[in-house]
Amino acid sequence: MKPFRLPVRLFALVLTLLPVLPAAAASAPKKVLVVTVTTGFRHSSIPVAEKVLAQLAQESGKFTVDFVRQPEGEPRRPGRPRPGPKGPDDPAHQAALKAYEAGEAAFKQAYAAWLPKASAALAQLSPANLRRYDAVLFASTTGDDFPLPDKQGFVDWVASGKAFIGVHAATDTLKSFAPYVRMIGGSFKTHGPQVTVECINQDPAHAACAPLPARWTVFDEIYQLNHFNRANVHGLLTLDRLMLTSDDIAQQKSTPGDYPVAWSRLHGKGRVFYTSLGHREDMWDPAYGDAASRKNSPEVARQFQQHVLNGILWALGLAPGDATPGK
Repeated sequence: MKPFRLPVRLFALVLTLLPVLPAAAASAPKKVLVVTVTTGFRHSSIPVAEKVLAQLAQESGKFTVDFVRQPEGEPRRPGRPRPGPKGPDDPAHQAALKAYEAGEAAFKQAYAAWLPKASAALAQLSPANLRRYDAVLFASTTGDDFPLPDKQGFVDWVASGKAFIGVHAATDTLKSFAPYVRMIGGSFKTHGPQVTVECINQDPAHAACAPLPARWTVFDEIYQLNHFNRANVHGLLTLDRLMLTSDDIAQQKSTPGDYPVAWSRLHGKGRVFYTSLGHREDMWDPAYGDAASRKNSPEVARQFQQHVLNGILWALGLAPGDATPGK
């Protein structure tokens, strides 16, 4: 029996394709899973953030996005009534309190019935499903009871060499789960009124800061943090003072201190990028609202988009930047 031989032309074609196939696989877009589920406060800017993130992915061509969105039917918590001019003993206020207590009881019952829907949505973050992705992005997720299917498994997935990107309220998520807090670099403590601040660009060579001026003026909600340590992160944006109350704003008084705004860090073999900006719609979208209602110019929104985009690309290993802690 004669040995089988490929035709010369077919053999030559196979040899030609061999080096091409790995290169094509290497250049395939990365896959990012964007999560906008909330079990605490829900930001009105989330739909705008979803739209912008999808747009940035498409325009860059370097990554694709899938979304884990809020399940329908989330109950709304009633607001606690405040005493009026006649004080807390006023019969009208007492009646409002009784109505509030009844509404709060109904909310807790409805929330307990809704929470399994959030758990079902977040099942996409199971360790098995995460094998399909290169990065996860939390866009203003909230909730200490945020029902990840495997919290430690998620943190370990990042440490294995994957990427995590957190925007704004990502630090207001899983605040009682210390491994997550250590991974992201801090946890939300409080914030004052939205205010104009001057962000100091700490690392212009980092991709996330390269589009920004040395001092970048924005109007946004500025977080104060717990469990933050400069020795554990690479600073990207910071403040040297902040107006903390309405009176501070009215009197133009600010309190000196350490107010971190954005940073990068390594978690095991994984990369973490976090920015606390992004509370407002006009931070995300240059076309949102009109000139009279906007607090941030279209140029600031475009800069913020590039800040977020380049932070994603850095986390994916597709853009330059340092993560040396303590700088």
